Parts: sequence; structure tokens; C-alpha cells
Amino acid sequence: MTSLKNFLETIFNKETATDSGTAFHKKMQFIIIDEGIETGAPDLIQEIKSRPELLPYFVKTAKTEVPIAGNVDGKFYSMRIDRLLINDANKNIVFIDYKTDSDKTKFIEHYKEQFKKYTTLLKSAYPEYSVVGYILWKQDWTLDKII
Repeated sequence: MTSLKNFLETIFNKETATDSGTAFHKKMQFIIIDEGIETGAPDLIQEIKSRPELLPYFVKTAKTEVPIAGNVDGKFYSMRIDRLLINDANKNIVFIDYKTDSDKTKFIEHYKEQFKKYTTLLKSAYPEYSVVGYILWKQDWTLDKII
């Protein structure tokens, strides 16, 4: 009986985490804090505004939930980038992926591989641009440079 209880708790916890992450991503895609414009969830806007280092990524020119697809090492991938900024003047690209994990280390190797794929696909579309990728951790609102 204990193993069934543990199994059901594991399933419930995974579903709850997935639902929470999905809701967070949905809210984040509408956040803009730029030139006196503030759109999106007020609680998230306040979190971002309290961390000035995050403000450059929430401008109106940032794209959200950007589909990206192509071949990497002979395998086709179709993914979404949470937030993407392309600066044609400086020929650079910055992307951010939101992560809601409570343990930053648990899936970090998986995330590094994910970011390598994003970078490869972006570089194939923008070969002359530099690419930088960050994780924005929901748990403490910090940015970690991955690529």
C-alpha cells in the first residue's frame, strides 16, 4: 500500500509542478517594462523591477514563446524559446529560458544540452551574430549564463 501511495504522490507532484510551470510561462510571455509601459501580471512586474539586471530583457522589442526548428547533429528538433532579443545593430542575440525547478542542479546538464541546440539553430539562421543564453530561475529570480 505504501508503494501505491508513493507512486500517486509522485504523479501528483509532477502534475502540480508542470501546471505551475505552464502557468508561470503563460504569465511571463506578456510582461513588458519599457519606456513607461508596463503590461502583464503586476506581481511579476514588481519582481522584475526589483531586480534592475532583468529589465533589459523585458523591453517591447523582446519576442516571447519563439518557435525554432531545424536539424542538429542529424536530428530534427522543434522547440520554443521563452524570450528572445535580437540586436541587428550589434549583431547579437540573447535568449532566456524560464525554469521553475526548486533544485537548480537537478536538470542542469539537460538544460545545457537544450541551450546548445538553441544556439546551433540560432547560429544557422544568424551566422554572423553572437549568441548568449540565460536561465531565469523562478525560485530566486536570478539569471545564470549557460551559453
